[in-house]
This record gives sequence, structure tokens and C-alpha cells, in this order.
Amino acid sequence: MEAEKRSRGLLKVDVDECKGCGLCVEACPPHVISMSEKLNHYGYRTATYVGEGCTACGICFMVCPEPGAITVLKAVYRASDEPGRSLRAEAKEVACASN
Repeated sequence: MEAEKRSRGLLKVDVDECKGCGLCVEACPPHVISMSEKLNHYGYRTATYVGEGCTACGICFMVCPEPGAITVLKAVYRASDEPGRSLRAEAKEVACASN
């Protein structure tokens, strides 16, 4: 069984900007982006973050042809944080890695 790793980032997808090209899905090293079954108001299936495992590498941001569709947030942990808690509970400070 693989040891659980602490997420190093969060990924936010603006569904109004995403055109569903799938480049981010193919480029994501930890494979934490998939295509949604829901359609946005333009009729595109959009990218969606699976919820954990982001390394905040920013590759998805770099390959995305739509400015503003993807935002990568890098988590900043403190030494006192407990490793077993979820990223949303642990992330005391967040820096935008994509800007």
C-alpha cells in the first residue's frame, strides 16, 4: 500500500473560462485533473480537480490556452501542523503559484 502524501497545493478551475480542451488532464503529473460530466453555460465539459494530491507544479496552468481558467494555489504549512489532517484544514496560508 502506498504511503499517503500530503497535498502541496489546490487547483481551482473557473468553469466559465474552461473550454474543455483536456490539455491540463493530459499534462498533470499526479493525474488529479479529470473532465466533468456537467456542461458549463457554453456547452463544454470542463476540467475538474479530484480534490487531493495536487503538487502545485503549475504545469496545468502553463498548458492551458484560456487565461484565468486555472489557478494553482500552493499550500504553506507550518511545523506545528499535524500530517494526518486534510489540506483545507491545514493550509494556514496560501500563495498563488500560477501568477
